[in-house]
Amino acid sequence: MESTASGGLAHFLAQSDGLGLSLFAILAAMSAAAWYLIAAKGVQAWLAGHRSQAFLAAFWDSPSLVAVERHLQSQPPAEPFSRLAQHAIAAARHHARHGSGRLNEAGSAAEFLTRAIRRAIEEETARQEWGLTVLASVGSTAPFVGLFGTVWGVYHALVNIGLSGQASLDKIAGPVGEALIMTGAGLAVAIPAVLAYNAFNRSNRLLLARLDGYAHDLFAFLATGSHFAADGRDAPTADGVAGAV
Repeated sequence: MESTASGGLAHFLAQSDGLGLSLFAILAAMSAAAWYLIAAKGVQAWLAGHRSQAFLAAFWDSPSLVAVERHLQSQPPAEPFSRLAQHAIAAARHHARHGSGRLNEAGSAAEFLTRAIRRAIEEETARQEWGLTVLASVGSTAPFVGLFGTVWGVYHALVNIGLSGQASLDKIAGPVGEALIMTGAGLAVAIPAVLAYNAFNRSNRLLLARLDGYAHDLFAFLATGSHFAADGRDAPTADGVAGAV
């Protein structure tokens, strides 16, 4: 086989036209975006896991929700559980101080607290899902982009072979084999994206399940008000939520 036929990817790109180069550039951009999200979301998940463990340990060791509130004021929330606690405690205090003067505050304290917790969980769900759409899109489209590049490359290789009038096996195998590189590139881009998407999706489901259980516990503490009153600063109101400080 001639030396040019063994040039691999470099020779294929050198022989490609604008469309072939554009498809390769698209695959390169997809790969860069996928690996950036894999790294960023991996670091985010690791940090959130460690911070959540630290906050939950501090939460369950606290004598009252007032102590938790002080902890949140001294250390701003940086993970889902502390953000949920901050939203819920702020909602309980707001309703205790101002009552139901507006439509979004209508209902009992327990109903207002339920809505506040639900909104906080929805915000956390949206926050945890950032980047997953890109990973899913890369995983589903990259193989087809690579396949299109292979088809286009094979087409041009066969046209060039036909124009040269040399149809021997050694003249066909090289260009066609080089064109298949695009299919391999598409798979190389898609496989990490799909694996990462599945891993992050499972991690999000487990996190949200834990967050939902924590939300039920937090609601029970806030609805009774007994854990607000544990340090003597607050007392439950008539509808079950601690009074304002």
